[in-house]
Amino acid sequence: MNWLHDLIFQETVAHTILIYCLVVVAGVFLGKIKFFGISLGITFVLFAGITAGHFGLSANHKVIEFIRDFGLILFVFSIGLQVGPGFFSSFRKGGLSLNILAMTIVLTGGLTTLIIHFITGTSLPMLVGVMSGAVTNTPGLGAAQQAFAQVSEGMQAGDLPDIALGYAVAYPFGVLGIILSMLIVKKSLSVNLNEEASRYNQLQNPTENLPEKVSIQITNPHIFNKTISETSDNLKFKMVVSRVLHNGELNVASSDTILHENDIILVVTQKGKITEVISEFGTESEMDLTAKSGRLITRRILVTNQDVFGKKLGSLRLRTKYNINITRVYRAGIELLASPQLRLQMGDRLTIVGDEKSMETVTGQLGNSIKRLNEPNLVPIFLGILAGVVIGSIPFHIPGIVNPIKLGLAGGPLIVAILLSKYGYKFSLVSYTTPSANLMIREIGIVLFLASVGIASGEKFISTLFSGDGFRWMGYGAIITLFPLIIVGFVSRIFLKKNYLEICGLLSGSMTDPPALAYANSIAQSEAPSVAYATVYPLVMFLRIFIAQLLILLFV
Repeated sequence: MNWLHDLIFQETVAHTILIYCLVVVAGVFLGKIKFFGISLGITFVLFAGITAGHFGLSANHKVIEFIRDFGLILFVFSIGLQVGPGFFSSFRKGGLSLNILAMTIVLTGGLTTLIIHFITGTSLPMLVGVMSGAVTNTPGLGAAQQAFAQVSEGMQAGDLPDIALGYAVAYPFGVLGIILSMLIVKKSLSVNLNEEASRYNQLQNPTENLPEKVSIQITNPHIFNKTISETSDNLKFKMVVSRVLHNGELNVASSDTILHENDIILVVTQKGKITEVISEFGTESEMDLTAKSGRLITRRILVTNQDVFGKKLGSLRLRTKYNINITRVYRAGIELLASPQLRLQMGDRLTIVGDEKSMETVTGQLGNSIKRLNEPNLVPIFLGILAGVVIGSIPFHIPGIVNPIKLGLAGGPLIVAILLSKYGYKFSLVSYTTPSANLMIREIGIVLFLASVGIASGEKFISTLFSGDGFRWMGYGAIITLFPLIIVGFVSRIFLKKNYLEICGLLSGSMTDPPALAYANSIAQSEAPSVAYATVYPLVMFLRIFIAQLLILLFV
């Protein structure tokens, strides 16, 4: 039975895999159990790791650090790929207010730490360590340690507190506290998650902007004998004339098609513009031209040809070349009007009208290969991770601050992933991943990260907690975690009328906490938490490091 003893207690590759598998399986299983109607989900892996670490089930510390950081990179990179296409439009809509709220959380946390120091007399360096754990910010702890080393030059080593112990004690409740603050806001204000998801999706993609079709009989004399191009150029809204019924013959409309009196046209435009379109051309017709197809057919074709990625629909001149009409674009669960300025992305599904022969030709140009969609694009992903690690390692020097500030292994890959998903086509980099593949990468990354943090902290967690000031530090950490989050959470909801799912992302991002974001994503039927998290993360990362150093430099 020596082999079993070696497998459990010797630090081998098999031993490390065994420990991680046990921790992940136990954490995911127990995370599904509800306590008082609440389940922690995947974040319970952290506590399973702490338990394993406490009972001596550990691994080589360098290996744990690598798995932790690589898991974090996978998680944030997949988040960036997911939110990238809609990130910039969402940022323009609410980015400033979200960042102000996140800044308020950071500054309130720093002020709370300072007040606890003056009231209790607890060592400020230790409280800064507690604060870093309470807000789950490891870079802030590193910056505080280095700043403390500088101001404590000449002191005896035995007189210096190990501020990392405060971090270790406060970290687990830091993760739990963020989730608890979300639940407090939800329960107190009777939030309905389905309504919030629907409201967010409606705000991002208003119903009146969704494509709608209508058959119109040409009765406006100003339209008679003019081409579709001549009439549409004078309109203030976007529309697509799909088909024209002239003298009983149904044809695909083109920009050069001449409109005659009593012609019936099929128009696709935004739902809110239907009335204006009808008044511009004539009267609504009861005839359904989609049912009167003749030789015309309608198909949905997938965009999988790399040559057309990032190109505007109008620049491809598909309508002119193949005598077809593209009326709608279905992208990431949202239906868009097919305007000439719309840039194509991998996985777009185009609704196209035309005859059989033209349809076959345009299908060949666009790709329409489901197999191609399922192929992993590994080169762009690993190039993106490489670029993210490099960017995250670049130091930014700020006058008066001891240590340079970095985006780190979370901030760099997150920003690069957002940019890659939005602008990768300019460099012939296709970062598309299927929703299931993205979710798989994300979940693997977060469980590796949580298991690593738990295993590493579990060795000293219980002994630190039950010896000396451990419980007091945990209590201080709970205050530093909960007070700013609950205050800003209620203000955001009650006074600023923010969407609850956005608030969850805001709270997670303000604490730079991937586990809390994983929990928020698990309860949301929307990408709202991820978008809010990515919106505030860069600024918060700078502020967390800045505040940790500033407290020590000014008050120690």
